[in-house]
Amino acid sequence: MTAKKYRKTATIEAEQFNEAKWQEKYRACHNPDQWEALAHPYGIDRYRGHFIIVTLEGDLILHDGDWIATGINGEHWPIADDIFRKTYVEAEK
Repeated sequence: MTAKKYRKTATIEAEQFNEAKWQEKYRACHNPDQWEALAHPYGIDRYRGHFIIVTLEGDLILHDGDWIATGINGEHWPIADDIFRKTYVEAEK
């Protein structure tokens, strides 16, 4: 049996995560209960200080420079910058 090759055809929305930008927003927010509302679908793991993103597979750590992708059903997932640049090109407007 020979494997076939497939290409993704769905368009996603994505933004690059900038940790310094988000740290500034969180510092301005004095009530930790507001953190989730401020950054949904991402937030801070209060116990370890990591930025996290809520995905269908559970909470995943966001690293500076990762891309936050939003799929056609509104689901979110992180993509490492090097993988994102090899996989996606900006869609025509």
